[in-house]
Amino acid sequence: MSIQEKLNNLTDNSGVYQMLDKQGLVIYVGKAKNLKKRVSSYFVKQHDSGKTRALVSNIDTFKVIVTATETQALLLEAELIKQHMPRYNILLKDSKSYPFIAISNDKHPRVSFFRGDKKNGCQYFGPYPSAHVVRDSLSLLKKIFKVRQCTNATYRSRSRACLEYQIGLCSAPCVGHIDDNDYQQDVSMMSLFLSGKGKQTLDEISAKMLLASENQEFELAARLRDQLIDLRKIQEQHASSSTADLDVIAGFQQDGVNAVEVLFIRAGKQVGQEFILPKNSNHQAIEVVISAFLPLYYLGKDTPKQLLLSHKLQDKQVIAQALNTKITDTPNKDKRHYLDIANLTLKENLNQNLLARFRKKSTLVHLQSILSLKKLPETMECFDISHMMGEATKASCVVFEKGVPKTSKYRQFDIENITPGDDYAAMNQVIYRRYSKLLKDNKPLPDVIFIDGGLGQLNQAIMVMDSIGIEEVQLVGVAKGEKRKAGLETLITIENDKVNKINLPPHDPALMLINHIRDESHRFAIKNHRLKRGKKRTTSPLESIDGIGKHRRSALLNYFGGLQEIQQASVHEIQKVNGISLALATKIVETLNSSR
Repeated sequence: MSIQEKLNNLTDNSGVYQMLDKQGLVIYVGKAKNLKKRVSSYFVKQHDSGKTRALVSNIDTFKVIVTATETQALLLEAELIKQHMPRYNILLKDSKSYPFIAISNDKHPRVSFFRGDKKNGCQYFGPYPSAHVVRDSLSLLKKIFKVRQCTNATYRSRSRACLEYQIGLCSAPCVGHIDDNDYQQDVSMMSLFLSGKGKQTLDEISAKMLLASENQEFELAARLRDQLIDLRKIQEQHASSSTADLDVIAGFQQDGVNAVEVLFIRAGKQVGQEFILPKNSNHQAIEVVISAFLPLYYLGKDTPKQLLLSHKLQDKQVIAQALNTKITDTPNKDKRHYLDIANLTLKENLNQNLLARFRKKSTLVHLQSILSLKKLPETMECFDISHMMGEATKASCVVFEKGVPKTSKYRQFDIENITPGDDYAAMNQVIYRRYSKLLKDNKPLPDVIFIDGGLGQLNQAIMVMDSIGIEEVQLVGVAKGEKRKAGLETLITIENDKVNKINLPPHDPALMLINHIRDESHRFAIKNHRLKRGKKRTTSPLESIDGIGKHRRSALLNYFGGLQEIQQASVHEIQKVNGISLALATKIVETLNSSR
């Protein structure tokens, strides 16, 4: 059925539509109050947005899922976007659920870091914006309330108080150093404090302190006094307010780039923030970006009771219903300062991000000029060889895109069948293996290839590239400077059989970028060389012999006492070991003699 025929028969109900390309891949997911009107709009008019025009040009067909309500459509849209990661949708990196502080329901409750599905009977406080905020809070709590944080296995195995008790960070309920009722009171006070009821907590501790003093329970009164002092210090540092938990979401666009800032407010205190650059959102209206952002960010997480937005959204009610929260875009004076903070922080973060992008772009333009390249060097690769006196030779290939490391594209190569220590042969092998495979797989080639080494290594790379028919890629040797000092490197290129040497000032941005790329390839090569060398040194030569498995290897080592004794044994002696035939004994002797 053609697209027009499908449009003619499309329902007017709400639902989700998926656009597919010729390969059957989902390239866009959207929701609609009226599927017929929304999907038809892609095919019946000229679009102002270049992104929409590109989307439509790649649509081969579409499919729809009808939902009962617009809210169900929004929920399904978010789920499908996370599942398919369509190239034309605004996307976010999937993140873990928010962390909480949990208090267990054990005889002596434990306070701990928690993330995941909640269990019945436990108390949960949060959510908190990040793990380090939870850990900082736990560190503070054990100083004040001295409630245990050890695991249940550790708690059950204690026969005497641990170091936490010795330094005053736990009351040691595991060995009875505190009365059960007193311990439960500490837990209750901590629970009250975590609930945001700081003043009530202080009042109750103060009343208990006075009662203990009147009853001449001076040790208890002193402990309550110390709790009171510590809690008042916290209250002074974080002036409490009546504001409930809320997240403040501010959006802003600069130079076509959209960004979102999320401010986390818990019990009236700002406990963290997150700066996000949604993917595929450039040059779109900021209201559209925030509408797409909210479901992707919050669905599947514990959403706070209220969201405060910097912009008015058309689908505010639908999103609020889907997230089961209240959305406000006109804050009162008590909350307006949170939005001001979010906007100021957002603009600063976005400005810094754009400046960093500009510096990278200007550096690439400068490098293009220095190397006389026809196009901007957006993709660069660098090779380095690493070995120790010829042992365990490894080659590394690191990839930089737009001046930034692309670690997922890093590659390492085991170099074999060469004379140990022959860097030229190693470079020849790795260049051939890397680019012959790219040609075979019809994958794009880099704009520039840096070779860590002098003219000899560069010539090997050029020779290989000529032999496999690659001429359009610029190869550059990076020769170490005098006394191997950073900043004195010489760049070497060869054009029409003429060697060109380029020396740049030590603080030239292009040279600093090249050094960064070269150092990254060096680090990656050394890391993998050490792993290979370590594995080789901890591997027995017996493991390479066919027919020698785990049991026979153990039998040999147990019989002779060690590898050295096996190497000195004759075929007749080795044959005496249970399970070793004459043919296998002969193979063992020949293999061990050749490996010496």
